[in-house]
Amino acid sequence: MTITSFNPPVRTLMGPGPSDVHPRVLAAMARPTIGHLDPAFVHMMDEVKTLLQYAFQTDNALTIPVSAPGSAGMETCFVNLVEPGDTVVVCQNGVFGGRMKENVERLGGTAVMVEDAWGEPVDPGKVADALQRHPDAKIVAFVHAETSTGVESDVPALTKLARDHGCLTIVDAVTSLGGIPIKTDAWGVDAIYSGTQKCLSCTPGLSPVSFSERAIEKIQARKTKVSSWFLDLNLVMGYWGGTAKRAYHHTAPVNALYGLHEALVMLREEGLEQAWARHRRHHLALRAGLEAMGLQFIVAEAHRLPQLNAVTVPSGVDEAEVRRRLLEDFNLEIGAGLGVLAGKVWRVGLMGAACTAHNVLFCLASLEAVLGGLGAPIPRGAALEAASSRLAGERD
Repeated sequence: MTITSFNPPVRTLMGPGPSDVHPRVLAAMARPTIGHLDPAFVHMMDEVKTLLQYAFQTDNALTIPVSAPGSAGMETCFVNLVEPGDTVVVCQNGVFGGRMKENVERLGGTAVMVEDAWGEPVDPGKVADALQRHPDAKIVAFVHAETSTGVESDVPALTKLARDHGCLTIVDAVTSLGGIPIKTDAWGVDAIYSGTQKCLSCTPGLSPVSFSERAIEKIQARKTKVSSWFLDLNLVMGYWGGTAKRAYHHTAPVNALYGLHEALVMLREEGLEQAWARHRRHHLALRAGLEAMGLQFIVAEAHRLPQLNAVTVPSGVDEAEVRRRLLEDFNLEIGAGLGVLAGKVWRVGLMGAACTAHNVLFCLASLEAVLGGLGAPIPRGAALEAASSRLAGERD
């Protein structure tokens, strides 16, 4: 077998992630590699921290990118803040709350589960009841933007509940950072983690995190060692933090950090509010088209994410065949359902560089062509007309 250089097909990525990477980010990653302790690289690291503080809307000094994907950001939060015997209230309304539970239990903690139906936001009333039943709870953990369903939960309400009961909060913002408002300091979030491959228009492989002073105090007051050497923030901060000489901890992914730096520069150039508005604007156009096609959202409008649209598969349609044809015939990727929603929904992403009017219209036209070819009873032309009308209305 002859193996040659890999040249991937050119796709339009409109699934749950990764999303399309902006050409500026790809160009930045192709720049010459330098040492991870090179003074020029250290200066760039400081800029990345400042830019992440802007993205998270925080003054937290401990705001850095973990050198691994979003799942490692999640584990960084739990492994540093949860000790054996700790009680943690974990909210689950989709796949990723279940991963939080797994982290707590592997660390020797007790996970008190607050469960809501998939597609529903976390119910603050249920969280309040759980905190009253478990006054020894030390942390409340929940997902801001649940990628498996496209639902947004109320961060300010949940963080206030936690603080009123003396708890820290851990927030999953993997799908939300850069796409919808995140106000880490104003909302009183203690630990938050995200990923680079969604609304930041960057490649997978890094996980931005931020920790409040209250969280740092808990880390420093631990009675036991952090069980992960690589993710122990007491050690990592020797490399990422402060003004003193950087201590070698690991070889940072230099070129990947070039890419994140460029993505964050672009976010600041656009402006956070403008980025949030762009995601909202194009979601409304996509929604108009999908609904004109007869497709229905599983999340109520008040709690619906603009960047992750979960829609039901029409009766009698083979959802996997639709995704296969979109990929093979149009080089367009959309996502399947997970867990209890497997086979029942498609997840259509509008994230970062993929969140454009062109992609909205391209996705609708491609989906209409495939569904029509499979004999699904959908009105021809209605989707594009509805989306185009919505986009034109936004310009007026």
